[in-house]
Parts: sequence; C-alpha cells; structure tokens
Amino acid sequence: MLALGKNTCVFSGTANPALAAEIAKEMGKPLGDLEVTRFPDGEIFVKYMENIRGADVFIIQPTCAPPNETLMELLILIDAAKRASASRITAVIPFYGYARQDRKDQPRVPITAKLVANLITVAGASRILAVDLHSQQIQGFFDIPVDHLNAAPVMVPYLRDKLGKEGVVVAPDSGSVKLAQTYCDMLNAGLAVVAKRRINALSVESSHLVGDVEGRICLLTDDLTTTAGTLTAAASLLKKEGAKKVYAAVTHCLLGSVGRARLMDSCIDELVVTNSIPVTDNCNGKIKVVSIAKLLSEGITRIHEGTSVSSLFKIHDK
Repeated sequence: MLALGKNTCVFSGTANPALAAEIAKEMGKPLGDLEVTRFPDGEIFVKYMENIRGADVFIIQPTCAPPNETLMELLILIDAAKRASASRITAVIPFYGYARQDRKDQPRVPITAKLVANLITVAGASRILAVDLHSQQIQGFFDIPVDHLNAAPVMVPYLRDKLGKEGVVVAPDSGSVKLAQTYCDMLNAGLAVVAKRRINALSVESSHLVGDVEGRICLLTDDLTTTAGTLTAAASLLKKEGAKKVYAAVTHCLLGSVGRARLMDSCIDELVVTNSIPVTDNCNGKIKVVSIAKLLSEGITRIHEGTSVSSLFKIHDK
C-alpha cells in the first residue's frame, strides 16, 4: 500500500463509492469524511466534515449515469473545497461524460465536452486526472493540467491469456484505430480495422474489414459502449470472415437494457471492462470487470508528490 502525507485528502462523490473505497485501500488511508444530501426539491447539498484548509484535495467522481446529477455534484464538491481553502483540488474523473460531442460536426449543435471542461475549471478545479477520454483533443479543452491515463496496461495481462499467440486486435471503427494500436503493441498482436456506417443513434452497420482474421482470436477495442451496436455488428462481421473467437475490451461500460440484450445475443465470447463506473449486471458472466483502483491510486500519489506519471503507461501485471 502507498503512504501519503497527512495533508492529502481523498473524497468520494456518490457516483462510484466502491471504486473510491478501493483506491483509498490501495493508498493505505481512509476516505475523507463527506456529507452529500439533498434538499426537499432535489437540490444537492455537500459539506466537508473535516478541516481541508491548505490540503491537497482529490475528489473521485465519474460523471456517469445519471450524468446531469453526477456532474452537478462534482461541480458542487469542487466549489465547496475551494471555499474551504484547499490548497489544490484535483478532480479524479474515471469516466468523463458528455464527451461524445467534442466537435461541431453539423449546424446548430453544441460542443458539450468543452462546455463541461469550462464548468469544471470555473468551479475551481486545479487539475484533472482522467482515464481514456473519448478523444485526445478533450485534454486541450481544459486550461488547467490534465493527466490522462490509459486503462490498457491494466487490462492487457488478463487479455494476453485469452488471445495467446494468434491474436488480432480489431478497431470496430476508424475512430478506434489509435486505441487498437495501443493494445496491438502491448499484446504483440496483429491489427485489423472494421468500417462502419451509423444508421441512427441505436443502429450500426459494419460493412468492410481490412485485415486477416480467419482462424484467429480477435479482440475488439473501444473506449466506451452504451448500446453495444458498434461492437456486436463488428463481431458479427468478424465471425463471417472466419474468426475463431471474438473478445471485446472497453474501458467504460455504459450498457443499458438495449446494450445488455444485444451483448447476450451476440457472438462476443466475453466483454472485458473496467470499474470506472459501477457495473451491476455481468450479463450471466459475459462481462469481466478489471479494477483500475491501483492505477488511479498511483496516479494520485504521483500528482501529490510531483513525480512523473509516465510509468503508469507500462503494463500492470498482477
């Protein structure tokens, strides 16, 4: 376990208390005492129940479902810490919501990822610690330092046993190629790419495959999945092209009822995810959860000590 100075305070919002508890255990210190309640009309009220004046404060809060509630709670937690005279406030955001709208790709639409970055900064955050942002450019939306961690080093030891020596990492769409290449390098595997066409918000069609997957064990990689449309369509194409088995690795598992039903009916043998957000349904064992608590605890330690976080991009063997 990692020992930190007494002036380091780690608090958890209500979005993912189980992950926060794991992080605190890895760090060898209890979570800070925090009260989160609601007024009768639903407004959020927070109060730090201990002195944080001059402290290095870390607030763990993914902005997952319900995103409006968890985001607003994060903003209020940051504001309260600022007004309590914390010396530095780091927002630890294992999952950064509202990230899909990161550019203006059609008329009269917002760039919500930038709006959320502005809100967090204005609330009083000093820096951000995030895991697998939906796109790299989101780091540039912040005018404060961003430490962007990758979950691949945590997931690779488990995946290596599944793929063996005949594995192929597959990007389910063009936007996932860079992430797929990261897994490809770590697993020393081949690389393939699926071309997809989005029909609507719930439906995706995978039409072409670039690469050889016949008789191979395939690993689909993506940063998040909500409806599982992209993954299941790509997996179906891979099976048609002769893939022996199909696994998927996704950092953020946002599956709703539609996504879980699709996953259960799909030819994906196993979906490997992290606990960046709570996973309450493992779809009869089809979902495997890998913890990023150690990754984040080390990230918090290095930020507090002012040392490099680059070592966290190395594979975390068990």
